[in-house]
Amino acid sequence: MTEAAVAIAVEPQPALKPGPVSRADRIETLDVLRGFAVLGILAVNAMAFAWPAMMDAGSMAAPYALDTANSWAVWAVEVLLHNKCRTLFSMLFGVSIFLVGGERSDKARGAILRRRLLVLAIFGLLHGLALWFGDILLLYAWSGVFMMLCRSWSPKRLLWTGIGIVTAFTLLELGGNVFSSLQPYDAAKGAAEVAKQAAATLKTVEAVRSGWAGAMFENLKMWGIVQGMSAVLFVFPTVGLMMIGLGLFKTGYLAGRSSAWVYGLMVVVGIAITVPFGWYNWLDLLPGHAPAEIYIPRSIGDALAPFCTLAYVGLLVLMTRYGLGWLTRRLAPVGKMAFTNYLTQTLIMTSLFYMPWGPLLYGKVEPAPLWGIVGAVWLLQLIWSPLWLSVFEMGPLEWVWRCLTYGRFVPLLKRG
Repeated sequence: MTEAAVAIAVEPQPALKPGPVSRADRIETLDVLRGFAVLGILAVNAMAFAWPAMMDAGSMAAPYALDTANSWAVWAVEVLLHNKCRTLFSMLFGVSIFLVGGERSDKARGAILRRRLLVLAIFGLLHGLALWFGDILLLYAWSGVFMMLCRSWSPKRLLWTGIGIVTAFTLLELGGNVFSSLQPYDAAKGAAEVAKQAAATLKTVEAVRSGWAGAMFENLKMWGIVQGMSAVLFVFPTVGLMMIGLGLFKTGYLAGRSSAWVYGLMVVVGIAITVPFGWYNWLDLLPGHAPAEIYIPRSIGDALAPFCTLAYVGLLVLMTRYGLGWLTRRLAPVGKMAFTNYLTQTLIMTSLFYMPWGPLLYGKVEPAPLWGIVGAVWLLQLIWSPLWLSVFEMGPLEWVWRCLTYGRFVPLLKRG
């Protein structure tokens, strides 16, 4: 983010009081944004539930035809959601660190925050080892340990430190992609690599479909790889995004309190980024191009994803302010139960694709029909979240998380 972009987002706002979040104190904008993020994350993660994780959905090595429907399905995820929803979820987690833990001087709330992160780490371990390697909860738990140390920083310090961290790691990744793309391209070697990747994909599909033991072994292998990458690469940019999120919350942007022109400008910036780089991503799905022609601009587009994330925030806030609140508020119950909905998504998808009690669809559902499953889960969670919250104070897993954090049972049924 440029200095000008930070300056327009940082408008003086009333002080925001940290502490326990009651039903009356909740900031609905955060719930709307969290609901959007958790639904979008499912669309991004769907291919990793249904196919081997290292398979590029748009690669010629994928064991399905990249016809028009599949190409559009892959394009929609890559351009509209990839790196955007995860970025937003990370920013919002930074906000939750402050809302739960308060200022660093508040020792009692700090102790609650530490227990909350410990319980989250346990959930993450169980989720990753027993169900799905792509768990993000463990990463958020240890990223939160770093984030809690700077939760009392000023908005300016949070923003510039977070931007510096994210920019540094983005430039490293971008530099690596550019270097790889500029290497001499050997078409014969490229074809051999595609064939090798295709064979590896089919071998993994066969192993997962061989039974529960095979599926869990493949899951364990990928979990080890993901956690190793998290410890070395992912944790620091994640902390940077959490800093940016808390900084933007303290300035009012993520709380829905900035001026309309600020949100409008970010929407324009997001569109200006998405249109040209969306075109490059479409070209990437077509055969007959050299890597440097597509991968370099696509990598630049990926690096600019946080701006698109803030554009989504701006769009949702403006929709809520100007006549479409009836629509955006449908996301709020999903966001209030984001923890439950995130883990429920895993339970549904693993049951469908590789758990022994399901139909074993792993390696069978192509990108286009996979959107049908994603849409069905979205609809289910949009319906069940408000129904549950009409009777209970919080989601079932949010309740378990809170009970374990406080070391006692807390009320679940709504009073009165």
